[in-house]
Amino acid sequence: MDATAALAAPAASGPALSGLHVPLVTPFTAQGDLAADALEGLAHQVLDDGADGLVALGTTGEPGALEDEERRAVVDVCVQVCRERGASLVVGAGSSSTRASVRELAALGGRPEIAAALVTVPSFVRPSEAGVLAHFGALAAHSPVPLVVYNIPYRTGQRIGADTLRELAALPNIAGVKHAVGGIDADTVNLLADPPPASHGFAVLGGDDAYLPPLLALGGQGGILASAHLCTARWAELVAAWRDGDVARARELGRGAVRLASAVFTEPNPTVVKGVLHAQGRIPSPDVRLPLLSASAAAVDAALYRATEWAEASPPAALAAV
Repeated sequence: MDATAALAAPAASGPALSGLHVPLVTPFTAQGDLAADALEGLAHQVLDDGADGLVALGTTGEPGALEDEERRAVVDVCVQVCRERGASLVVGAGSSSTRASVRELAALGGRPEIAAALVTVPSFVRPSEAGVLAHFGALAAHSPVPLVVYNIPYRTGQRIGADTLRELAALPNIAGVKHAVGGIDADTVNLLADPPPASHGFAVLGGDDAYLPPLLALGGQGGILASAHLCTARWAELVAAWRDGDVARARELGRGAVRLASAVFTEPNPTVVKGVLHAQGRIPSPDVRLPLLSASAAAVDAALYRATEWAEASPPAALAAV
């Protein structure tokens, strides 16, 4: 069974899409071109360090600043890596136009490495919640791959509540939600206190890096996290600790996760992540494309310090002795 079929018919044990997924940056050369070799290396490295899957053309990948051929090249690189590694690939797609989104999603068909498409709630036009539900219903009915709903109201201007999320979960071909509401609000608590039935195969994935630890504590199944380019193994350990019920270790790891995530997002994403990756020698330049500007040296230094601190931290003595 290929990845698409597996997600379309999830096992009764729970969501097929779970764990840690890294939304890859798009590295550029010093001349401003796509650095495909660096992207490939970065993809392999985060998988080596424990990520369960990759996300191509998420917000962190600056898709709006890429040319059509560059977007295709990014997907091609990630497909190749996921084919070689047997990893899950999610691809960012769609827009505020339902018809245009249907056409864009159609292009993802025929590539079994693409397990799902990450599709943002329509932005700017601010449809009603019923309109959001109808939008995703239409997309799900036509898409060759399952959908992950990207719920990020502070960017889209459109809030969707717990009841609407449950209705989305009940739709065929909806694999989960990237939940990034800027905190742990009442709808988040409501949704995870009475989550969609396991038979729906619907994953609640954290999208606000600093709020991943409490989301996992409430029952979230993983995250799509820009900060997980850095200290990937620690982020993977955090997800696994909550999954396995190791609460003491999960809490300790959560403290490091919050410190790192808070440093990474002091300036617009992905500027700080790219600055740290460049400082670590993992991508050829820290450059982003306008309208973004590269991160300040102070922000990069602070995030690099937090990444080094967390990567080198030892478990508390009581945990190390277990």
